[in-house]
Amino acid sequence: MHPNLFCRRPLIIGSALLGMACFSAVSAADLTMRYDTPANLAGDWQKDGRVGSLPIGNGRIGGMVFGGTAQDWLQFNEITLWSGDETTRGSYQAFGDLGISLPGHDTGLSNYSRDLNLAQGVAHVSYSKDGVDYKREYFASHPAQAMVAYLTASKPGSYTGKIELTDMHNGTIAAEGNRITCSGNLGASAGRTTNQELYESQVIVQNLGGKIAVEGNDISFTGCDAVTIILGAGTSYILDYNKKYNGENPHVKLTTQMDAAAKKSAKDLLAEHEKDYQALFGRVALSLGDTAAEITALPLNQRLAAYTQNGNDPGLEAMFFQFGRYLLMSSSRDILPANLQGLWNDSNSPGWGSDYHTNINIEMNYWLAEPTNLSECTAPLFNFVQAMIPSYRNIVAKTAAASLAGNPPRPSRGGDPVETFLSSDGKPLRGWAVATQSTPWGQTDYTWNKSANAWYMQHFYEHYAFTQDKDFLAKVAYPLMKEVCQFWEDDLKKLPDGTYVAPLGWSPEHGPHEDGVTYDQEVIWDLFDNTVHAADVLGNDKAFRDEIANLRDHLAQPKVGQWGQLMEWMTEKTGQASTDGPLDTPQDHHRHISQLFGLYPGHQITPQTPDLFAASKVIINARGDAGATEWSFAWRAAFWARLLDGENAYARLKHELAISTGNKAGTGVNFLENYPPFQIDGNLGATAAMCEMLLQSQTSEITLLPALPKAWATGSFKGLRARGGFEVDAAWMDGKLTSATVRSITGTGGQVRYGDKVVSLDLKPGQTKTLGPAL
Repeated sequence: MHPNLFCRRPLIIGSALLGMACFSAVSAADLTMRYDTPANLAGDWQKDGRVGSLPIGNGRIGGMVFGGTAQDWLQFNEITLWSGDETTRGSYQAFGDLGISLPGHDTGLSNYSRDLNLAQGVAHVSYSKDGVDYKREYFASHPAQAMVAYLTASKPGSYTGKIELTDMHNGTIAAEGNRITCSGNLGASAGRTTNQELYESQVIVQNLGGKIAVEGNDISFTGCDAVTIILGAGTSYILDYNKKYNGENPHVKLTTQMDAAAKKSAKDLLAEHEKDYQALFGRVALSLGDTAAEITALPLNQRLAAYTQNGNDPGLEAMFFQFGRYLLMSSSRDILPANLQGLWNDSNSPGWGSDYHTNINIEMNYWLAEPTNLSECTAPLFNFVQAMIPSYRNIVAKTAAASLAGNPPRPSRGGDPVETFLSSDGKPLRGWAVATQSTPWGQTDYTWNKSANAWYMQHFYEHYAFTQDKDFLAKVAYPLMKEVCQFWEDDLKKLPDGTYVAPLGWSPEHGPHEDGVTYDQEVIWDLFDNTVHAADVLGNDKAFRDEIANLRDHLAQPKVGQWGQLMEWMTEKTGQASTDGPLDTPQDHHRHISQLFGLYPGHQITPQTPDLFAASKVIINARGDAGATEWSFAWRAAFWARLLDGENAYARLKHELAISTGNKAGTGVNFLENYPPFQIDGNLGATAAMCEMLLQSQTSEITLLPALPKAWATGSFKGLRARGGFEVDAAWMDGKLTSATVRSITGTGGQVRYGDKVVSLDLKPGQTKTLGPAL
């Protein structure tokens, strides 16, 4: 049974329904991350979760706000600044820092406050000195394509100081008039000729009252009532394989953006930003219950410490949920998708290059996009994949040609098997594949993760499933899905029993390479199943559809092992040694549990497959949490939600939210998940897991409150999305649904489930139905 057959059968929505009275609690939720001290300017915010700097971003450019008084820094990034090229592995690069110096503002201060208001997308710093109240507002505007710092004071003429711009790659910095410009060549700064990416940043300083002056490469301001600082950045990178991803010098475009922003007042820029931001962020509201007033009064670092020790802060958990949405909005609205660190990076050699890891991480970044009503944020992922495919095709074709010539390339990772990209009858494979590590230059290396091509396709199909955008399915998703299906038609290996397996696969970062790895089989099954349904929706390509349906039905299926576990490989390893405990035993505590892809984010394992469903519980219990990292706690929470176990899902979220100490995974005092170092997938994956606890639609039903923990006894949500083109609100009290509202955005029909109760909706696009506790 396919989970997304909304055009062919009614959709069911299941869960407990809440009273509408609870919705007032949603709008009152605490969405301000507040502190009473600056972040530690001397700390390494990527590795030390105690630093607490606050991220802002518009999807392309972003910064970390530290909130210093006499000296503040806005460490900034532009998402396309990358070292490396098509053949040389590079890494995401830091761009520079904006410095704000205010002499004398290091003593005699009172009433200090620093915050990030998630409802506004604005960071604030305020304090008092000598009877004057000082305030700074920081935001990253998508409409203006710039970051803005707006400095105001309660007394005219109170601002005297200096603005400076620094660069991480020895670029040329010059100040003229009210503008500082830095420009450079990334390849030249790295001593390479293969990457000649050009980059530039600009700062415009505007004063109200007083005066400004150029001092060397800096701009000083004296006796000003208010100061507006506008920061922009750009590179020559473009998403065009035919041009090797190298475009025009960014100077003209950046200058045009900066000049346009400078024509608007700071208040107008802020209003424009808030209107744009809230159009996305404001779609979803969540309340998980009330937190004691003495807890909500604490600064966030102290509140997190109290939560780590005692728990019992549903308001904090709801804020953490919305912070995940904030991060995706802030790092995925433009040219490239969110990387391992989203958008924020202060190192030229970040962990794992802050790259696009294809065996869980980039995919986890986008699990929340559709269900939390941020569908537009998937566009950078889709554009990235399509722009990389020509490079990946080229790599596969060159490898196949070299293999036919008897000289296949050596694996980039020692000990890996040789990949020829030849079929079992010696012919070059159609299509493309990607390895575990990848960059925006079309470069990919480390172990081949061939089934990542199918995992990417899941995101394309899910976009259709949630939006019912048939034009997107026909023109974008289906042609890509078909090409990946053709790759696997060529690559699958037929066994004597007539089943098909993926050859020489690897369960990500765990165990041996061999045929029929469960992870590969499940991802390919997901691709084939979605492709069959897509062809049915489009009503064409029947011959190909039938071929893929037949292959799907003859794929080797997941198996149950001798101690009841879902097997990771076709044959049990029965104690083969590994660094995380003997394989295929309850003592194996590896961070990955990739054989559960079919449970989540796939749809192959459900309560309707009871043996596999039960075996999934066995393996996740055995794998435990000892080897878990921040992202794997999030994945485990989602697994437990799909297993309809809210208590176990909630326990993993509490691990996620506990303050990270030493090398222990958890959150920093700014909510950023610490591996360590910082990786954004834990944040984004945790928000997705919380969605799964509240609303599911991977089967032919929409299920309300499928994994509601006791800790969330009373609450409500508004605006979550379900497959089939539906939007859902719900409220509950004492663990029981009191009301629900289902809006058809683009869907037809529909069914809702709460517990054992099922009701048909019979909705048409634009229609709404409200349900009570008895449905």
